[in-house]
Amino acid sequence: MDHRLAQQLGAHMQPLTTAVRFLTLLPWPISPATSTTQDITRAIAWFPVVGLIIGLLLLPVGWLTGTVWDAGVRAVGIVIVWGIITAGLHLDGLSDTFDAVMSWRPRERKLAIMRDSQVGVMGVLAVVAVLLFKFVWLQASDDNWWRAVILAPVWGRWAQVYGLHWFPSARNDGLGHAFQSQTGGQRSFFAATAAALLITISVAPLSGIVAGLLVWGSVLLLAYWWNRVLGGLTGDTYGALCEISEVVVLATLAAAS
Repeated sequence: MDHRLAQQLGAHMQPLTTAVRFLTLLPWPISPATSTTQDITRAIAWFPVVGLIIGLLLLPVGWLTGTVWDAGVRAVGIVIVWGIITAGLHLDGLSDTFDAVMSWRPRERKLAIMRDSQVGVMGVLAVVAVLLFKFVWLQASDDNWWRAVILAPVWGRWAQVYGLHWFPSARNDGLGHAFQSQTGGQRSFFAATAAALLITISVAPLSGIVAGLLVWGSVLLLAYWWNRVLGGLTGDTYGALCEISEVVVLATLAAAS
């Protein structure tokens, strides 16, 4: 009986555990070691919840470093552990995106640049800028730092869901195309939005909603820009949307402090 109950629980939780495995380095023993694209597509609605998990894991880091040292050390510690938990997945996408879209080459060459493992100057600049902004605005958040740490990953992963559902894929192959083509309907988008809003209302009702609206506006502008120059979005641009959205949330919560 207990074994069957565990199997049923594992089946119901599989989309969440798949999302955790895909978006983080966190071990999750009840999830399959490997996941298909279809598995990950079914897990898209859970992306903001994974953001919540990331934020909750960052809280002890902030409390410990902030207790022993000052707000600057706390911000550094959070940013470093943040990158470790996510394996730098979205930072890599940010780098590739800006190397491509900031070049003057034609669309086909831009897409080829995004698949090149080498990092260019614009990619490095984008990553450095995002990390510095995260550090500065976490430090400026004062007592609101914990709210910012929870909500930034949530809205960052909502931004990915938004891009996946409302903009076309730039390629006829690749992971981003596979997700976009298999998403189907908008149920997962509305579920992800409901989750992000529920978490936000629980943590920071006013400033959090403002941050969410600013994320939506930023993602809309960026996605239209990249759709125009690339002919759609890619897996790398979804990562870039996540990183930039996290910065927008941190900036908003810092301004509200």
